Amino acid sequence: MARLLLPLPLPIAAAASASSSSLHLSASRLSLPVVSSVARREAPFGGRATARLARRGVSAGAEAGGSAAAQVIRQEEAMEWVKKDRRRMLHVVYRVGDLDKTIKFYTECLGMKLLRKRDIPEERYTNAFLGYGPEDSHFVVELTYNYGVESYDIGTGFGHFGIAVEDVAKTVDLVKAKGGMVTREPGPVKGGKSVIAFIEDPDGYKFELIERGPTPEPLCQVMLRVGDLDRAINFYEKAFGMELLRKRDNSQYKYTIAMMGYGPEDKNAVLELTYNYGVKEYEKGNAYAQIAISTDDVYKTAEVVRLNGGQITREPGPLPGINTKITACTDPDGWKTVFVDNVDFLKELEE
Repeated sequence: MARLLLPLPLPIAAAASASSSSLHLSASRLSLPVVSSVARREAPFGGRATARLARRGVSAGAEAGGSAAAQVIRQEEAMEWVKKDRRRMLHVVYRVGDLDKTIKFYTECLGMKLLRKRDIPEERYTNAFLGYGPEDSHFVVELTYNYGVESYDIGTGFGHFGIAVEDVAKTVDLVKAKGGMVTREPGPVKGGKSVIAFIEDPDGYKFELIERGPTPEPLCQVMLRVGDLDRAINFYEKAFGMELLRKRDNSQYKYTIAMMGYGPEDKNAVLELTYNYGVKEYEKGNAYAQIAISTDDVYKTAEVVRLNGGQITREPGPLPGINTKITACTDPDGWKTVFVDNVDFLKELEE
């Protein structure tokens, strides 16, 4: 997106406390009034719910049971809509201390392409978008460099990014030759047959290299740790419309993972949720920011998130001066997501 900020980086003065901010927006935009259209569309599923209650002989507001029934119907309609919504994981946003060094590592060691770079001197930050194909059809990374900030706290909640490669050993040798750090040598995953390895980029972000045949989406995973796996799965299914692709428990090492996404793992980027036995909370740090997901309607998306217990941190509506409609939220564990209007997203890429 040529000018779309999803969301914008915090000014340098606030970058160190980014984890306490619900959005990665500039300070000047945090105080913007809510777009007037939000109020008119606050309950997009309410009208049909009222009509259904009327057909069932329940008068609006007649008794407590009526409002409860209306809520159930709204949730049913929301679930119906979210499953039909055209959604795709667009990009993942995180902060780095040396943009040129990181770009060099990603292009030379991981085989990514620099898709575009954008400098915003008045806001004192630079963005770089990298990936394995065009943004209109591939999941990509959005790197953010805030002027003068050389390091960030990754925290304990963020896990790793996953990249599918045809030869893990060969990729690891290349990383070593370029001076990269290998934290887990190539070999079968514990309790399985898949060949993997782990490396770190210059900022300490971990990448899992997964040996896999040719795939349309090499940047294939984002792993985040959660404190209640069943709660997280329920939220991502109902609020985000994701599908539980698989779930695996490893009692020997005391953790369980759940793969969530909008399509098969071998063809789509997925979210890997990890629950470590007995661990309920994690430190978010201020390095990792959020994932962006496409939607046909940011207003309905915000309502669905609310109905399922999510917190809206940026009311749905157009970004000032751009008119690209977005909404932002956090899941029950505090992980941030930005939803972007499908049509507006494509328009931004064309500029």
